[in-house]
Amino acid sequence: MITFSDVHFSSSDELEDRLFDTAIKKCEKNIVSFEGRDVLVEGGGYEKIWLETQPMGGRMYAKKNMNVALNNQLMFMEHQRDDGRLPGSIALIDGKVTPQYNKLQGFCFPDPALDMYYLARPGEEYLDRLYECLERFDEYLWKYRDSDGDGCLESWCKYDTGEDNALRYGDAPNDWSGEIPPAGCDIVPMASVDVMSYSYSCRDTLKKIAYIKGLEDTGKSWAQKAAAVKDKIREYLWDEEAGICFDRDIRHKKQKVICHNTLRAMYWGSIDRDMASAFVEKHLLNKDEFMTYMPLPSVSVSDPLFRNIPTNNWSGQCEALTYQRAIKALEDYGYDSLIPYLGRKLLEAIGIDCIFVQQYDPFTGRPSINADSGGQDGYGPAMLSAIEYIAAMHGVRRKENTILWGCMQGSTCEYEQLLGDDIYCIRTGKSGSEAYINGKKIFSTCTNEKVVTDLHGNVMSSHALVTDQKKLSS
Repeated sequence: MITFSDVHFSSSDELEDRLFDTAIKKCEKNIVSFEGRDVLVEGGGYEKIWLETQPMGGRMYAKKNMNVALNNQLMFMEHQRDDGRLPGSIALIDGKVTPQYNKLQGFCFPDPALDMYYLARPGEEYLDRLYECLERFDEYLWKYRDSDGDGCLESWCKYDTGEDNALRYGDAPNDWSGEIPPAGCDIVPMASVDVMSYSYSCRDTLKKIAYIKGLEDTGKSWAQKAAAVKDKIREYLWDEEAGICFDRDIRHKKQKVICHNTLRAMYWGSIDRDMASAFVEKHLLNKDEFMTYMPLPSVSVSDPLFRNIPTNNWSGQCEALTYQRAIKALEDYGYDSLIPYLGRKLLEAIGIDCIFVQQYDPFTGRPSINADSGGQDGYGPAMLSAIEYIAAMHGVRRKENTILWGCMQGSTCEYEQLLGDDIYCIRTGKSGSEAYINGKKIFSTCTNEKVVTDLHGNVMSSHALVTDQKKLSS
């Protein structure tokens, strides 16, 4: 079991240096004792752990606090209901840990939870517990969330996908606790690429766990079940001509809102590469849709449902949570080159004053600082995104049994990651980047790239970290 971790970063780039240090320090204020166990709450007005943010957020914070990171996974596993449903959020009410089952609330859980098996080394009991948790939740989804039997899982309320106040949901309720869908609504129950992706993520991770345990036949079975979900997304929710996924309303009509949710599907890995490429090329890189001055609005700025509302609303403004999910989404589909551009845009939007909030104006990059929940300083996804983008550009990250090294040139910087007894360090200067494991130099490079090594430092692959920035900003 690895219980110790720490991270240090210094840079000649004043913005990056200050943001990293401040974000690390402010994250500490989001550590709350839940009946004697420290967890990282979302912060900035959101004083709970949410299923859509805090397993992922905890995993990112593992670079600084391994125990907190592990607790952010275990809390959800330990509060799974007998029927398999996971709490959408867990609160501390009058000093008592209180799981809340009134929404699915996103599902950025399977991948970070499995990552903690490699990172913290909690043992086989943890792996078995995760396997059981994911299997039971997947069973729950298919027992209850295909109410019309069309083979596509449904969202029943706005909070099921974490899209607070999103206009595309029409008159749908904010939350929903029951196992029977709400009646009399115009849109929901809605066939959902997000909820289908929850199932895909469960099954894909169950496949990986089976292979880790040497259960080849079981792994192949989960791979087939995951593929069936992916095939249904292509057949029922993917629009080939439009190059984007569309949910379907209660009457099975396509909801042709150009929103960012296909990027979320990329986070979960639930669409094929050709689909991801079509979405990125047609929409994500389109300056009239998502590649605005501040990229990644929730809804395309050209869509009739776009609203530039500065309070908590997923109908338009750029969300820090989208930036947080975008790193994995883009890397997994070979778009590493976009990471520095998006990262720099976010860092500049946060600014030298280091005020970390939920939303940003897509036309100006101005932070939406207001009294609304989440519009305060200390919003976790903004802080963790800043830390993670800097790590992706200039630092060290572990992913399963590999080490990812960010070798962006330009500034003079040093990034040091301590994991148990091991020290990973990368130094970048005028002559390039040099990487070290426990003081031993393992490689050097003078190009902008992400280098992937095994745990011993043997280079496995590299990926460009720059793209045509003039094209993106034109």
